[in-house]
Amino acid sequence: MTSTDQRTEERHAEAKREQEQVREKQQRGEGIGWNGKTLREQLAELEDKTEATDHYDGLSKLALKDENPIRYEELYSQLRGDIVTARETSKEVSATPIVEQEGELCYGLFTPEGDSIAVSTGILVHVHTMSEAIKFMINHDYEESPGIEPGDVFVNNDPHVGDVHPCDLMTIIPIFHEGELVAWVGGVTHVIDTGAVGPGSMNVSQASRFGDGAYYTARKVGENFELYNSWKKEYPAKTRTPKFLKLDERTRVTGCLMIRYSVKEMIHEHGVGTFKQLSHEAIEDGRRGFRTRIQETMLPGTYRGVSFVDALYEGQENVTREYANENHIMHAPSELHIREDGTFQISFEGANKWGWHPYNCTPAAIQGGIWVVLTQTVIPNQLVNDGAYYACDFHLPVGTWANTQNTETAHAYSWHFLVSAWAPLWQHLSRGYFARGFWEEINAGNANTSNWMQGGGIDQFDKLHAVNSFESACEGTGARYIDDGEPHASAVWNPEGDMGDIEAWEMVEPLPFLGRAVKPNTGGAGRHAGGAGFESMRAIKDVSRWLLYEMGNGYMSSDGGLFGGYPAATGYILNAQDTDLKERFENGEDYPQHDLDPESGDFESKIDGEVTRRPEGISTPKEFDDYDMYLNYLRGGSGLGDPLERDPEDVLSDIHDGYVLPRHAEDAYAVVVTKVDDEAQHNSAVQGEFELDEEATEKRRQEMLEERAEKAQPVSEWYEEERERIRNEEDLIDDVKKTYESSMRMSKQFAKFFCTFWDLPTDFEFELSEKAQRSLNNRFDSGLRPMWDNHTLGHKTWCDIKDEPAVPYTWTDRSIQDLSGPKSNFSNRERATDDD
Repeated sequence: MTSTDQRTEERHAEAKREQEQVREKQQRGEGIGWNGKTLREQLAELEDKTEATDHYDGLSKLALKDENPIRYEELYSQLRGDIVTARETSKEVSATPIVEQEGELCYGLFTPEGDSIAVSTGILVHVHTMSEAIKFMINHDYEESPGIEPGDVFVNNDPHVGDVHPCDLMTIIPIFHEGELVAWVGGVTHVIDTGAVGPGSMNVSQASRFGDGAYYTARKVGENFELYNSWKKEYPAKTRTPKFLKLDERTRVTGCLMIRYSVKEMIHEHGVGTFKQLSHEAIEDGRRGFRTRIQETMLPGTYRGVSFVDALYEGQENVTREYANENHIMHAPSELHIREDGTFQISFEGANKWGWHPYNCTPAAIQGGIWVVLTQTVIPNQLVNDGAYYACDFHLPVGTWANTQNTETAHAYSWHFLVSAWAPLWQHLSRGYFARGFWEEINAGNANTSNWMQGGGIDQFDKLHAVNSFESACEGTGARYIDDGEPHASAVWNPEGDMGDIEAWEMVEPLPFLGRAVKPNTGGAGRHAGGAGFESMRAIKDVSRWLLYEMGNGYMSSDGGLFGGYPAATGYILNAQDTDLKERFENGEDYPQHDLDPESGDFESKIDGEVTRRPEGISTPKEFDDYDMYLNYLRGGSGLGDPLERDPEDVLSDIHDGYVLPRHAEDAYAVVVTKVDDEAQHNSAVQGEFELDEEATEKRRQEMLEERAEKAQPVSEWYEEERERIRNEEDLIDDVKKTYESSMRMSKQFAKFFCTFWDLPTDFEFELSEKAQRSLNNRFDSGLRPMWDNHTLGHKTWCDIKDEPAVPYTWTDRSIQDLSGPKSNFSNRERATDDD
């Protein structure tokens, strides 16, 4: 017998013993929760205590931590270290660069009630999404049917239950001790294909969830640590990449079993009582630590912002519904309320209606999305768990794109709206940091993660295949108050992302790289510049009926600059078909390797064929053939501060590093340079050596300041002009009017604010085209189709449709000036027991 077989046999024997203990308890009428409670009873009791005391599970004191803080830290560090180790070990099981190269996976350990105790590194959005999936199972009586027993394996990828989008598959396993459920362990990987209407993990052409691919709603798929044969047949057969999905599942199961073993070892060494106490105290500790950080780094008040992003479908081919052939603009009015007691609320009051597109979100996705921001700002430490969740509350209006409560809506690429909607949060936090003097913490905001190169067909091995490039894990980051943003370094959803080796991608994608280089002019200009993005030029080789498409922001940049900095560059589409690339290879002629200066015509001069160059960012699947070309362009981060305050020497370095084109130096920074050497080449984008003309730069900066002064106008004048423009609907395209009209229909509060601010009649409405009016009526008439039948206290703000509580002071009732006095600060401050 091999060691693997022996371990499997031991696990089966252990599961059988534990199952017998569970069944003995059930025969006595006891549940699998602590002290014989059912899980629903245990969850209800925990929420009641938490609400009554404002402490997680009523823990006003952290006995374990207070009595022996060193032991507490050792135990928690051991627990989290084992979780991180499981991630780093198990990802080697996967065969996709998405997981193995880029690290698109995460593990978490959860209480029996479903709250995260500790999580690994990786895609930290799933700190909370797996929590929601566990609570769904508890609240829908899985303890009774299909049963929750030792050795069971559950799977979920339904965003309405607890996920971001269907391609994030999670595996969840319960951990028992002597017949009692003591914890859950879960793991998530981003899979390469979900069997959607189009190939790839995040198809963009469907109008409803019925084109998103296979949905598995908190399904039990195995027992005794073995997957059901029915699941092993069904799951791979629904995708284009069955072998990759099988290995990804083995990755998740492997990591979960490793973490389960670590928990069992800790219980054996320190006792189950200590483990239980540690798990709940860690969450309360996380709640206190989050509140402490907010009180230390922010000022009470209301921080307001807004973001928009486009998704243009009008005139696109291969849209799955005729009524989906329209343009969309996401409207995300964002408010961060920091109350004087240190509580933290986020409101999306005024967001527009969900749409017939795959960018809709659910509360689980929105709440998960905040974690990837908070773990890079407020809680950049190892104490990441659901403690922060209990220190926050959310207002996500029902029926908006952020909380559809309609199970017909599509969610395949929720990140397009989600990342864009969170852009103002970086700025809310940064303004608080600035007011408090925490300048090192300030960040202008990370890039809108695009493009996502996706597609599939028959690959170079004559097999059905799909691809999903995760080079997008290395976008430019936003500028900081004290330094430039990092170029092509990370993604907002995975700060440890890796673009992956070219060779690794070419092993699984029939798309050879012709070039990969820094993309100039993509980072936002500023006193400190946003980090630059990069690009990869790909060719298509040895395929048939191969589809590719683009996914990203086009005309709009959702990441505005901060403190006078400029936004990052927007997107565009470039590909070439029916080319002469093969002949150029054979004849040793030049061919395009880059498109570093889109205005230069260099790409078009080196290829003959049908070239598509468009300012949009999204396309539906289009067929490509051998020797066609596709540009994968990854975005940059936004800038901070006035570009005219940037050190001219830094701009010169930017030119030589490939971040800025010489002509852009003068346009954006008023920095004048002269070429002194035609031969030298520091980077792929610029030929030659340049030097700074200090006198001309000083003169040009003075001229630009004078030009600004001439163009400037009082805000009152601008306001009058803009108000008349809105009243008369001058130069307002239908897509913009439809967006605002949708928000005003969704929210009486927002409509009142909008009309009051612009001094419009209280019954003001935009005139819409017949098509736009029909589009809104179609969606507003669709009604609600919520997934949850039984809600917990924590879901009242987004599941309990009839009795959704009023938002305390959204839009009209409070502002940052409404504090109790000029010296107003946080009252009754509760500190964590150590320095965060």
